Amino acid sequence: MENLQYTRNWKQENIVVTIGKTKVGREHFLLAAGPCAAENSKQMAGISAMLKDSPVKLLRGGAFKPRTSPYSFQGLGKDGLELLRQTADILNIPLVTEVTDLKHLELVSRYADALQIGSRNMAAYELLKEVGQQSKPILLKRGMAATTKEFLYAAEYVASGGNEQLILCERGIRSFDPEFRNILDLNAVALLKERTPFPVIVDPSHGSGRSDAVLPLSLAAAAAGADGVMVEIHPSPETALSDGDQSLSMENFRIWTERVSHLAQFLGKTV
Repeated sequence: MENLQYTRNWKQENIVVTIGKTKVGREHFLLAAGPCAAENSKQMAGISAMLKDSPVKLLRGGAFKPRTSPYSFQGLGKDGLELLRQTADILNIPLVTEVTDLKHLELVSRYADALQIGSRNMAAYELLKEVGQQSKPILLKRGMAATTKEFLYAAEYVASGGNEQLILCERGIRSFDPEFRNILDLNAVALLKERTPFPVIVDPSHGSGRSDAVLPLSLAAAAAGADGVMVEIHPSPETALSDGDQSLSMENFRIWTERVSHLAQFLGKTV
């Protein structure tokens, strides 16, 4: 693709991204899970219980939540970061959380092991430039209406700043079908794996908006060549302040970890 520098022509061998003790890329298949947003200490204790003794190697969760409606739960901010950090430390796994604005970058960096740039900020180019100069790994999500070319250019903003510890995340794109929140684009997974050396993971929770679709889409993503899967979980999805419909319950999460781990191992990956 014209003008793109960080392609297979730049590096033939796949990059392994390291987040604390967790690796993703090549033979390392990543399982990441956590709540859409940290809500309170009771909820996070439940998340800790769900993740304890699981193969999940990365905690995901939001403290600053960019929401379509200004009346939706916007996250707990610093209090949410503290809850997420405490939970990650209890589980002894690293934390990835979203930075939504340049003014929050320093604060979020104090708590997070990796910085997420969410779908709504994929085209926030000044933010991309700034995180490209950070030493922490970056998880970049595809914009909900972005072409794969636009997604790759967003990745270039980060990598060209010197930060090559970059994970690309396909999280679904807008569709005409009201049955699903988004449509998970597995074509993009195959294309990104072919054209870039960066790890590519999939978020089937946002990719579908339905908890019953998360497992089959996770299996399909692994079979399509993804380097990992990131899902939302909640000890009581029906009471979640955000994204309860797409969050896995404790029992469904147990089934998910078992099935996805087995497939990844069958494909020659370590979990």
